[in-house]
Amino acid sequence: MIFTLPDQLSATAPPEERGLARDQVRLLVARGNGTEHARFADLASFLDPGDLVVVNTSATLAAAVDGERADGRDVAVHFSTALDDGRWLVEVRPPVDATGPVPDAQPGERITLPVGARLTLIAEHGRLWQAELAVEGGVEDYLARHGRPITYSYVHGRWPVSAYQTVFAHDPGSAEMPSAGRPFTASLVTELVSAGIGVAPITLHTGVSSLEEGEPPLAERYRVPATTARLVNLTRASGGRIVAVGTTVTRALETVAHVDGWLGSGSGWTDLVLGPQRPARVVDGLITGWHAPGASHLLLLEAVAGPELVAAAYREALHAGYLWHEFGDSCLLLPDRAQSIVHAAA
Repeated sequence: MIFTLPDQLSATAPPEERGLARDQVRLLVARGNGTEHARFADLASFLDPGDLVVVNTSATLAAAVDGERADGRDVAVHFSTALDDGRWLVEVRPPVDATGPVPDAQPGERITLPVGARLTLIAEHGRLWQAELAVEGGVEDYLARHGRPITYSYVHGRWPVSAYQTVFAHDPGSAEMPSAGRPFTASLVTELVSAGIGVAPITLHTGVSSLEEGEPPLAERYRVPATTARLVNLTRASGGRIVAVGTTVTRALETVAHVDGWLGSGSGWTDLVLGPQRPARVVDGLITGWHAPGASHLLLLEAVAGPELVAAAYREALHAGYLWHEFGDSCLLLPDRAQSIVHAAA
């Protein structure tokens, strides 16, 4: 899908700074019979009793830290992903207005971080680096004391890490907020449950999103509990829909989905990329933010809802002035049940 995103449609600050509660951002509902405009607080009215909403419990780290190279140049280090051997994947960027990493980083280079900590670049990993940071108390504690949330140039100003946490945040590990869940509030979750709509958790820790256009997402750590797998299978067997909150939830669920649509449980690393060659098997609907042109997430949306419905939603969102990115507006994609079955069987 090809489109141009006007600069004025980038959300530059949290909705609270625009005088809106989290659940008062706009919600575009796209179904087989067309599109409809609402507020996120109206979500329950578009779902049915017996549906299951699956959410991501990953909490956002203060993953950006100021650094200084050996020649005195300032950089920003974005901590992306904790690896199994204790190393981290990091991105080393110019300190302001960066559109990509510094071009001349070298293996063995050391970067000085706050309070005398030193980061050592070990080996390239695409546009990122495997790196070592030995600090007392561990990297996550260090980031909590000396880091800040990762932000990009379309965001004006810096906001506390609390602005980047969802109401479901429980398990620290995401470099960037699982932003599809941001508009949820405790009162909205209560309304869903009171209406007979289930809520179940998974965890998937997101890495940095600043990849090149068309570049697939990084492998990410996930966990789908056995209790959630049972709820998904029971919901599907009872005729309910599985509605994923974000691409992170979709990726985790589909990683452990069998070909016949039965969901297993599991944990580990997923490098699954959904698209025309691998449509969704379990997820019937998707709550999502709006993704930039060329983002690999657009193929994931199409794998769930079909290219026609996704294109219709994006056309309407552009026409109606919806806001993009992590502090922007939302979309609920609900393909017709028959359409979902066709995609899953493809």
